[in-house]
Amino acid sequence: MNVTEALWGTKVSPGTISNLNKKAYEHIETWRTRPPADSCSYVYVDSVYLKRSWGGEIQNISILVAIGVSNDGCREIIGDKNLGMLETIPEVFPNAHDQRCTVHFYRNIFSVTPRNKMKAVAMMIKAIHAQESKKAARTKAIQLADKLREMRLGSAAKKLENGIEGTLTYTDSPTQHWTRIRTNNTIERLNRESKRRTKAIGAFPDGQSALMLVCARLRHVAGIKFAKNY
Repeated sequence: MNVTEALWGTKVSPGTISNLNKKAYEHIETWRTRPPADSCSYVYVDSVYLKRSWGGEIQNISILVAIGVSNDGCREIIGDKNLGMLETIPEVFPNAHDQRCTVHFYRNIFSVTPRNKMKAVAMMIKAIHAQESKKAARTKAIQLADKLREMRLGSAAKKLENGIEGTLTYTDSPTQHWTRIRTNNTIERLNRESKRRTKAIGAFPDGQSALMLVCARLRHVAGIKFAKNY
């Protein structure tokens, strides 16, 4: 199956393909670069990794996807043409705070944890983010780092100490939002839908075609509309 079939669901003539793609790309680009409908209290950012052919080789490419959550809890897929978006956030939004996904943080620690100790370590580190305040979470993290060293898991302890602060930003927000904003689960569900649609392609001929197909799918999902209750 090629990109055109994925977009249109059938095989069509080259001339029709050209006309359809031109119109579709224009609409998708307009949608992709539109400003958010409302101001965003929270923004989830993650990447979809796909493959493309380049010089006879298959390379990975990433497409950045973002979901904004407004003050009243409405979610919206938002776009940005700036490839350096993450680097420029502190400059453009100096009052914004970065929250690292706690699940990704756990995986990072698990990467240097022996399999036979994985379950015990998982239970311990999850206790950090079950605390009632940032101060309590920091205290728990210090205790756990010491415990990991006692278990001869020095690399895991170091990753914990170096990364824990970035995972505690959520504690500065209203407590009713904590479970929603400390992970990237909201956007990962959306990314899985994009990957499901692009899986049949295999390798894209270029980055633009990959971007357009992902955006087309996201636009379709946005048309169905996110649930309002955040």
